[in-house]
Amino acid sequence: MAAASRPPENDAPHVSVLIDPLIEAVSPVSGLWLDGTFGAGGYARRLLEAGAETVIGVDRDPSAFTLAAPLTEAYGDRLRLVEGRFSELDQHAGEPLDGVVLDLGVSSMQLDQAERGFSFLRDGPLDMRMGGDGPSAADLVNSATEAELADILYHYGEERASRRIARAIIAVRPFHNTLPLAEAVASCLPRPRPGQIHPATRAFQAIRIAVNDEFGELISGLEAAERALKPGGKLAVVTFHSLEDRVVKRFLQARSGSNARANRYAPEIEEQTAQFRLLSRKPIGPSDEEIAANPRARSAKLRLAERTDAPITPLDRTSMGLPGPKDWWKETP
Repeated sequence: MAAASRPPENDAPHVSVLIDPLIEAVSPVSGLWLDGTFGAGGYARRLLEAGAETVIGVDRDPSAFTLAAPLTEAYGDRLRLVEGRFSELDQHAGEPLDGVVLDLGVSSMQLDQAERGFSFLRDGPLDMRMGGDGPSAADLVNSATEAELADILYHYGEERASRRIARAIIAVRPFHNTLPLAEAVASCLPRPRPGQIHPATRAFQAIRIAVNDEFGELISGLEAAERALKPGGKLAVVTFHSLEDRVVKRFLQARSGSNARANRYAPEIEEQTAQFRLLSRKPIGPSDEEIAANPRARSAKLRLAERTDAPITPLDRTSMGLPGPKDWWKETP
């Protein structure tokens, strides 16, 4: 799978990916749901249309709520908006949930806004923060050591030329805007052939993931969903690249008791009480029709599970496939 979290910008309007198979898989929809990545509100709207009594929309990006006025007018108290991180969704809910939806990665709205600094196709300030807090991408790129940058590019972007790119960044920094950084990255790599991704795709993905601590948020969000869901509650997670999907897959395997040994010589894994029941053994992908209508859906995968009544047990995070490196650059002396 390509490492890009989502394909580059185009002129297509925002469309919630895999929304039809998601609604079909969790129907009948009822009760209290939480959309942990509210964005443009597409999932929340469909859940309300499908029968959810109330949807709590959570997003760390405050700009998402400035566009939500038509939804709040249409659904009133049935839609509750909360500015926050989905890693704390159980706290935002405050009561047991009938369902949780997570649509991971950067949103198409964020990609399409040059001033947010996510795009390598349009010039803008080198920011990349999904919320307004914490160090920016410029802070990371201009302060990390060459070794730290190379590790970030390799582990979060699966970039094979990570060391070469890190040296180039160090040689010409500081960077304050996106296009000069994209040009520096592209100068280290072969010119792409038709149909290949932009040379800066993997580097921008890696830097964005590091800036927003996306894998820390992801595993904490999955654990929070496990705490918040009532027995029979549904968990639906949409991913856009293999690193995200690996973490979600391993979490659900571990919590559904379906972990398998890596090979016949590996130690037998002690059977655990299942906190989730898988609703689909394999991830659900987009149809040809959805890809044709929305090219951003091409790499998407949907994984679904249902919460059991089993008590929560400690999770071994080391087996979840979380990519490194440690975020040394965020530490203060």
